[in-house]
Amino acid sequence: MILVTGGTGLVGAHLLYYLTLENDIVKAIYRTAESLKTVKKVFSYYTTEAEKQFSKIQWIQADITKTPSLEQAFTNVDYVYHCAALVSFDPNDYKAMRKINIEGTANIVNFCIAQDVKKLCYVSSVAAIENKPNNGLIDEQDDWNFEIQKSGYAITKYGAELEVWRGSQEGLAVVIVNPGIILGAGFWQQGTGALFTKIEKGFSYYTEGVNAFVGVEDVVKAMLQLTQSAIKNERFILVSENRSFKEVFFKIADGFGKKRPSKKITATVLNVVWRLDWLKTFIIRSPRKISKYSATSLVGKSKYSSKKIAQRLAFRFAPIEKVIKKTCLNYLEGK
Repeated sequence: MILVTGGTGLVGAHLLYYLTLENDIVKAIYRTAESLKTVKKVFSYYTTEAEKQFSKIQWIQADITKTPSLEQAFTNVDYVYHCAALVSFDPNDYKAMRKINIEGTANIVNFCIAQDVKKLCYVSSVAAIENKPNNGLIDEQDDWNFEIQKSGYAITKYGAELEVWRGSQEGLAVVIVNPGIILGAGFWQQGTGALFTKIEKGFSYYTEGVNAFVGVEDVVKAMLQLTQSAIKNERFILVSENRSFKEVFFKIADGFGKKRPSKKITATVLNVVWRLDWLKTFIIRSPRKISKYSATSLVGKSKYSSKKIAQRLAFRFAPIEKVIKKTCLNYLEGK
């Protein structure tokens, strides 16, 4: 039996589709009934029999921060894919991220150990890997530098990884994947899905920062292969290409047949914007739209290597341009 946490998120929903192709029953955790609709929508991008595939999932309403709710979910489970997380660059969400990302992961690890789960696959992030100085290529060997200030999200993903490594020391077989910025269909009002929505409607701005990008299907395929392999107690960066935000924004606009963004936003402008946003939040208590760390990531240059998984599994990533074209088509199908 397989259990998926975060089954109603981007990675979890796409993962569930692939799992239902090979399994009669898959368990998945959800929090609200409303969130299940998006999972069905994701399935519809793959097949005309979305309802049939969706019916193979045994949905269990639970909260990873509340251990009593997890007992039923872990009954007779052999493999766990832990995808649940709170993703935010708003400093006001830091306590919530610690609760969900670190404490929630500790709960999952504890249940895996108690129930003799054969293997745990944890979805982390490249945010939990240290940047190299001088824009070098970042790989799995780069150690966390405690002396450098980081975003709350990065801190809590790193903290969650420590819980997973603790599990490995207590006999639990684990694999950790560290995806770059994940692109994929289905969640058009949040994360990178919201970016597709904005550009389709005529977004005008871009930056020339560089980061790692990967398609959600490649993330899922890598997770499946790693979990089914003999590999254990290792981490793998999942990156298709290191691209500038400018290039990615332009490719999305091209995929929609829209005008490319034409207004460059510099580091100087972003430094003013995030400070003004902080001031607005401080005065009227509105949600943060951009933080110091998200501003930095938009203009910074971080490049990652996926050489390890390419060598160990002969894994090949889809080109980002192909991923973007497919995601744009999925978006237009749903309009």
